[in-house]
Amino acid sequence: MTVQLNHKVHVLFRREDIDMVRLENKVVIVLDVLFATSTMIAALAHGARAVLPTMDEASAREAATRFTPESCVLSGELYAETIPGFVSPTPLVLIEHGVKDKTLIYSTTNGTVALRNASAAPHVYAGALLNADAVVKHIAREHRNETILIVCSGSMGNPNLEDMFGAGYFVELIGEVMGERMGEGMGEGMGERDFSDASHAALALYRGESPESALLRCRVGQMMQERGLVPEVKYAAQTSVLDVVPKLIGGELRAL
Repeated sequence: MTVQLNHKVHVLFRREDIDMVRLENKVVIVLDVLFATSTMIAALAHGARAVLPTMDEASAREAATRFTPESCVLSGELYAETIPGFVSPTPLVLIEHGVKDKTLIYSTTNGTVALRNASAAPHVYAGALLNADAVVKHIAREHRNETILIVCSGSMGNPNLEDMFGAGYFVELIGEVMGERMGEGMGEGMGERDFSDASHAALALYRGESPESALLRCRVGQMMQERGLVPEVKYAAQTSVLDVVPKLIGGELRAL
C-alpha cells in the first residue's frame, strides 16, 4: 500500500520507506552523507563525466563491460568493506585516484540502492551537506510548486544520524530559499504546516550541533575514525562548498 503525502516537504528516514510513498509528481533528494552521495557529488565536482549508481557488485561489473578500462572507474563497498578490485568508495580517495572525464561506476550497500529505488520519481537528485545550497536553489527555480521528498538512505533498515542531520540542513535551506522567493520567512511564506513532522524533527537535529560534531559521533563516523579516515568524514561535513547539482537522467547521475 502506498500513501499520498500531505505536505510540501517531507523526510523519509530510511530508503526502505520509499516503497510506502507515491512518487508521481515528486521531487526526490537522496542523501547518503557517509559516504555514497558525498562521494558521487565530489566525483562530479572533480570532472567525472557521469556516475552510474548500481544495485550491487554484479551489476557494477556488468556495467563496466560496456566501457573501456580507461574510460571508467569501478568503486564501491558492501557492508562498509571495499569490494575486492574496486577503488575505495570515499571522496578523497576517489579524487586522488582520478575521475576526470571518466564514468564512475559505483556500488554501495545503501546509497546507490536508494537512488535506484527512487528512480520512478520524475526528478531525482543526489544531495549531501557538500552541495545542499546548490540543489535547493535549483529546486526553488525549477520545481517550486512540487512536493519535495528528502530520502535518507539509512543503513540496512535503520536510520542513520548523519543522513537525518543532512535532511535537517536541507529543510533549513528550503525554508530560507523558498521563503525568500515568496517574500516571506520560514514559518510564514510556505508555512510551517507545509513541512511534515519528520521534517521538523530533522531540522531540530540539525540545529542541535555542528556538522563535524554530528558526523564524527555517529555510528558510521566512529567506524571511520577507527579506520583512520577522519579526513574523509571532515570532508563530508563541509556545508555547501560544491556548486554541483547531480540529477538522475537515464540511470546516470549527471551534473546540470
